[in-house]
Amino acid sequence: MGVASSVTVPYAAYLRVYEPLGAFPEPERSHWLRYARRGELPGAQEELRRSLADLLPTPPVPVPVHESADAFVAVVDGVLCVCPWRTRLRGWLALQRLADSLPPPVLDAALPPVVRRQAVADYEHWLERNPDARPWIRTATWQVPLRWFVLFSDDERDYDSGEGGRDVRMRYRTPMVQARRRVARGLRTLRDAIEEGPLIEGLVEVGRWLEEFHPRSLVELDYGGLVHMVPEARLAEDHSAADTAEGLAALRAGDGARAGAAYERLTERWSAVRNRQFAN
Repeated sequence: MGVASSVTVPYAAYLRVYEPLGAFPEPERSHWLRYARRGELPGAQEELRRSLADLLPTPPVPVPVHESADAFVAVVDGVLCVCPWRTRLRGWLALQRLADSLPPPVLDAALPPVVRRQAVADYEHWLERNPDARPWIRTATWQVPLRWFVLFSDDERDYDSGEGGRDVRMRYRTPMVQARRRVARGLRTLRDAIEEGPLIEGLVEVGRWLEEFHPRSLVELDYGGLVHMVPEARLAEDHSAADTAEGLAALRAGDGARAGAAYERLTERWSAVRNRQFAN
């Protein structure tokens, strides 16, 4: 077993966009076509293990030296769709968020300042050559941001308890046109009902991100490693997209009590998950 496969995978969830092959320019289009025709393709766990393995050396490598040539692949209505990993770009973006979330002494111990300065310089130089770059994958640790559930409906929920607790899966998938429509409707509802704040700002930002992709793309919410920390019975009863839709419908109907009850279910469920990161 290699070093990468022995790394402990963090508890993270993912929002992914799979674009149809025709959305990619050449020669990238041909690369993904050849890639999809290969045998067994690496999955989400392998992607994480590879990225985490870079943190083992001293000093750590917070951002891969070379961009990944891997992707997630899905066939939607007979059309090949691709979600590039783009681990290098996502590494730079994650480094920016990390600097805002950790106290300076902890951050310096995990990633020395000289390592971070070099990563920032590399990113600025790369961005000059790739001004329109954007990630196909968004990551959230220890939670699923509530705004992500706005994009999906309960009938798109795909839960599989696996065999003996292995290969557990919880995900939602929806066409891009549906995701954009739900974001727009959700924003109208929230702006009519509450003041501008983090919830609205976050949904606006997600909506802008979705606009960067082909209209025939597939949008996926994957609970990822979170399925391994939530009890099976609780995971089976998790209908967060339905609770989100109910809360928004209640706001549109002016039923504050019903909207509050739906929001309380969501916050209690995800607060319990987030609090596990502080457990011994």
